[in-house]
Parts: sequence; C-alpha cells; structure tokens
Amino acid sequence: MATEQLSALPVKEVELSVESVSKRFHARGKFIEALSSVTLGVRSGSFVAIIGPSGCGKSTLLRLIAGLEEPDDGVVRVRNERPQTFRARGQLGIAFQDPALLPWRSVRRNVALPLEVLGMPVRDHRQRIESLIELVGLSGYADAVPSQLSGGMRQRVAIARALVTNPSVLLLDEPFGALDQILRRSMNQELQRIWMASPTTALMVTHSIDEAVFLADQVIVMDAAPGRIRDTITVSFPRPRSSALFAAPEFHLVCDRLAAKLEVCGAS
Repeated sequence: MATEQLSALPVKEVELSVESVSKRFHARGKFIEALSSVTLGVRSGSFVAIIGPSGCGKSTLLRLIAGLEEPDDGVVRVRNERPQTFRARGQLGIAFQDPALLPWRSVRRNVALPLEVLGMPVRDHRQRIESLIELVGLSGYADAVPSQLSGGMRQRVAIARALVTNPSVLLLDEPFGALDQILRRSMNQELQRIWMASPTTALMVTHSIDEAVFLADQVIVMDAAPGRIRDTITVSFPRPRSSALFAAPEFHLVCDRLAAKLEVCGAS
C-alpha cells in the first residue's frame, strides 16, 4: 500500500500535518541528515504508530511534532498551529520511555506537575487528577512516591501526567521500551483502555512490531539514512483488542508483512 499523503485527507480530519520536513544535525565536523522530505497527515482521533530501523529518525520526527526541535525545511502543524503554541496551552501531552518522575513527589503531585508548569491552578483540577489516577489503575497509590512503584506503575503515572491538561494530541516515544515482554503486552492493553476512555489523537514511536499492530489504526514504516517514510499499513482489527489477538493468525500475518518491510528498510 502506498504511503497516504496529506493531500489525500480531508482538511477537517487532519490533526497533525508534516509537510516536506527535513532535519539535519551537525556532528564530528559534518552534517548528518536525520530526516528527508517527510510528509504525513494524522487523522483526528486516530492512533498511529511509527516503526523503523534504529537511526531512522523516528524520535526526531516526534520531537519536531512536539515542538522540541525545529525543522530545517518544511512545516509542522498541529491543527494548523505551530506545535509550540499548541503545547503552551496544554493541548499536547508527551510521554517518553523514561517516566522521569520527581522522586520526592507523590503520584498525585507528579500527575499535577504539567498544570503547575503551565500556571494552571491545581485546586481547580483536583477531580481530574483523581480521575486519571483511577483511570490508569493506581487507585490507592495516589500518595505513594516513585520508589514504592513498579516500572509499569511508574509508566502509568507518566501517561496520567501526559493527559492531565486534557490534551487533544498524545505523543508517545517508546513508553514501554524498558519493560519485559509480558509486562509490555499488559501495558499495551492498559494503554488501549486509557486511550479509548480518554480519546485523543495518539502518535507513538516503537521498535516493537507486535505493539504497533496491537495498538495502532495505521503503522508508518520509516527508512533510515536519511529518515523518510517508505510505507503506511492500515490495521483494521476491531476495538477493543484483547490479549487473544496476539495469538491470532491474522495478527501474525500483519506482523510478518511489517517485518518484511523493515528488512527492506534495513537493507536499503
């Protein structure tokens, strides 16, 4: 299936748009092209996963969409605004592989942190904070500090923190990359549940084909050196998706198809 270009999507449905974006970094006396002429559109309310070989620019692309980096060429827009503008209103949530919780703060106060950073009165959002703690399955742990939590629980706190400002866009950069396979699959189901209960447009970078196919409506496959989009695959399994899907033959067919595309990317 050919990559779905931005022009193919109705304007009203586009939440995130990346148009002809390139990014270069200066290292060891020379410029390295991390991304080259990347164009994509992400529909409002969808869950999109990005996969590709190491060094293909997946995380760089996510940082550009988050407004943490500026493109050298091209334009990134979130609802036709600069990502920095969107993020400053709390409409863009981000969760990374490292949950980066403040160790001296309780779960409740870690979740509240973005509100404080944006100058929003925490007292006006107490009900949302408590609701999110319940949503991510941490009722009874609101007063616990990170050292009292497992790795999976800490990542749930990070996801609740990313959602506390009620963002319309959620960016996830390998959120479960440090977890073992069994816990990771459990967290995939938890993330699906959380996302469906608090619908946002989600864009996730992952190295796991299983994870991408289980969670996403579309999987974007990237080439490396320089990073560019090779293909986009639509995933049509109905939701909610249960753990039984991991064993289904049709699931493995899609995973095998993606694995074959990644082999080509690595060889090119």
